[in-house]
Amino acid sequence: MTDVIQLLPDSIANQIAAGEVIQRPASAVKELLENAIDAGASSVKLILKDAGKTLIQVIDDGCGMSETDARMSFERHATSKIRTSDDLFNIRTMGFRGEALASIASIAQVELRSRRRTDELGTKIVIEGFELKEQEPCQTPVGTNFQIKNLFFNVPARRNFLKSNTVEMRHVLDEFERVAIANPSVFMSLHHNGTEIFHLPAGNLRQRLVGVFGKETNKKLVPIQEETDVVTLTGFVGKPEFAKKTRGEQFFFVNNRFIKSQYLNHAVQAAFEDVIVKDAFPMYFIFIEIDPSRIDINVHPTKQEIKFEDERLVYNYLKVAVRHALGQNAVTPMLDFDSDAGLMNNYVIPRGGAKNNLITGDSFAPSQTVSSQFTKVKNDLNFKKPSQLERSNLENWQTLYDGISFKTEEITEDETDESFDVNTEFSFSMNMATVESNFDETEHAPELDDTEGSFSKQQREPYQIHNMYIVNHLKSGFILIDQQAASERILYERFLMQLADKPVATQKQLFPKTIYFSPNDAAVLREILPEINKLGFDIQEFGGESFIVHGLPSDWQGEKEEQKAIEKLLEQYKIEVNMKLDIDERIAATMARSNAIKRGSPLSILEMQELIDQLFACDMPFKSPSGRNCFITYDLESLQQQFLSQ
Repeated sequence: MTDVIQLLPDSIANQIAAGEVIQRPASAVKELLENAIDAGASSVKLILKDAGKTLIQVIDDGCGMSETDARMSFERHATSKIRTSDDLFNIRTMGFRGEALASIASIAQVELRSRRRTDELGTKIVIEGFELKEQEPCQTPVGTNFQIKNLFFNVPARRNFLKSNTVEMRHVLDEFERVAIANPSVFMSLHHNGTEIFHLPAGNLRQRLVGVFGKETNKKLVPIQEETDVVTLTGFVGKPEFAKKTRGEQFFFVNNRFIKSQYLNHAVQAAFEDVIVKDAFPMYFIFIEIDPSRIDINVHPTKQEIKFEDERLVYNYLKVAVRHALGQNAVTPMLDFDSDAGLMNNYVIPRGGAKNNLITGDSFAPSQTVSSQFTKVKNDLNFKKPSQLERSNLENWQTLYDGISFKTEEITEDETDESFDVNTEFSFSMNMATVESNFDETEHAPELDDTEGSFSKQQREPYQIHNMYIVNHLKSGFILIDQQAASERILYERFLMQLADKPVATQKQLFPKTIYFSPNDAAVLREILPEINKLGFDIQEFGGESFIVHGLPSDWQGEKEEQKAIEKLLEQYKIEVNMKLDIDERIAATMARSNAIKRGSPLSILEMQELIDQLFACDMPFKSPSGRNCFITYDLESLQQQFLSQ
């Protein structure tokens, strides 16, 4: 029997390696930028065409390469970063495997120009599909100029899997931002299709963050600076009031290398536990300096996963450092132990401590002590200490309620928000035949029990429970409606219709407002701008990352301040963007979330009845766009069984 195991040709082996290392244009951008940083560059310029599909060019002023090194750099596992196996445990450079350039050259048309300071002439190398086409001396500035043209030109199947230019550009921006943040002392710029998107002068970390994410970022940052025998922690975390509903600006760097770690992310979330609302995510830019021998970065081709020698120790240091930073900068609640003890005991802090008030700033400002807040309350209410008789009466009354717990909670509008799972099969706890029998066949609205003398008119009217749920009578029981979920369903179907063919009236602004976004958010807004404008917005591009708002929908019920309104829409859209929905459905779900009646909002009887009527006029009244039940029905027979059960 003949042997069946054979060595793969280099061309095939390199294409297989490219599948791991170069998955999209952003992967090639990452490798080239990291090589430029490793070369000691003080200036790095990235030029793109068609989100990198047509051209990726990186120009740096680093050390350059000799003619031999330039040619050797395209060989597999050829590297200047390591010499022995021991070097793997003392890595300080970004790249070290020697796979990137070989992988890129196997699936693209590559041109390299490089010159060292000591050389009069540089070297030019042209490679297509790992085949050397040209190698000759050339005139070129000191450093390296690397061009990648027509990525995946010889692997059409993989090229077909690339997303739209907008999506691919967002991935490129992510990689560029990570390298730029990690190296604030290096000038970096990014040009796309002839337009300069980033121009980042060399500076400190705060200046770099402001340059990347916009001038509003400066006021959001709280510095971290902790040094221990094991790790040194530096960087910034965001103030609690700027936490978002999406994982946006969250960056960990270990020895200046960007990493992803759910374990360390949990440490930061735990440090913010008492000062932000549930399901909100703080921003952070945290740099961890640690002895390379205490970590292993050679665990994944993208080098974004790291194993620590003692993860628990790093976790605890990180959690304490973040809490210390928040405490030092007066963004966590402070307790004055000299305040009135009796009043302190009677003060009820909402769920999650003072987190909700910290964000709204209405009654518990971060810069004020609890004592000063209590003093204000006492003055406002003409507070006076109870007499001995009043205290005695209070104690007697309290004995009547021994064993019974009363708790007042403050529920934020987004506390129960859930992500939309399009694969969820709608399972209903109620019997559909019973539900249909409770509704009028023509109007699809709950039918009140009109039995003579059974209820007064007032008792038959809908009413709210905790300003969250609406109760209404049915012929065989009652229905309980989640007012926010119902409102989202109504608005979702309305917005879908408007996106299809119905124009929406726009309320023009007397003075158009210019708004600014980070390049990433600006790219998202450009993608959805035509659909947004169909819903009554009038927003136009103004160049760069700026836009002009000429008008808002006439029936807009969300945030009135233009910048915040669009920011919230973008944050909500990012939550929906991973769902397998078309763009109209995502936009409609986003708008519905932003404009829906929130939990905790009091409604009049007329408003409740209108909400009920509109809900059951919907094509799909049972579920909100996020998959929550809009209502639940209860029949009298099942209620009676509940009381009879032992």
